[in-house]
Amino acid sequence: GLRVSELVGLGMSQISLGAGVVRVLGKGRKERLVPLGGEAVHWIERYLAEARPPLLEGLGESEALFVTRRGGPMTRQMFWTLIKRHAARAGIAAPLSPHTLRHAFATHLLNHGADLRVVQMLLGHSDLSTTQIYTHVARARLKALHQAHHPRG
Repeated sequence: GLRVSELVGLGMSQISLGAGVVRVLGKGRKERLVPLGGEAVHWIERYLAEARPPLLEGLGESEALFVTRRGGPMTRQMFWTLIKRHAARAGIAAPLSPHTLRHAFATHLLNHGADLRVVQMLLGHSDLSTTQIYTHVARARLKALHQAHHPRG
């Protein structure tokens, strides 16, 4: 649920794999804690052990969590390129962007009963009305489920 700028801006000191949380500095330098699921922890651990060290070989250390081949912090454009490349390899033909993933995160939570205020906090929205944009998809899903499963639907 992070903004792409928040993701590529993550520093090593902002992530606690043991606690399963990321400390995110969002818009307006507002700080929030975002939980990491077990699978995310697994893949970040694997990235830190296998992929990141070769990228920094001979270049020293970097505070940036996600780095480029030159050892610098990953950019938004680079992340976008990686998303498109991996989507193509996975056979995903639909247009995909980092924001699509953020939108899917919010919609998935709402479709499975998450409280709107919790989703607001996870996304780092200061105004609840911004988060309410995602409820239209959740409402459409609820209507479809009602029609499919209610005896008078």
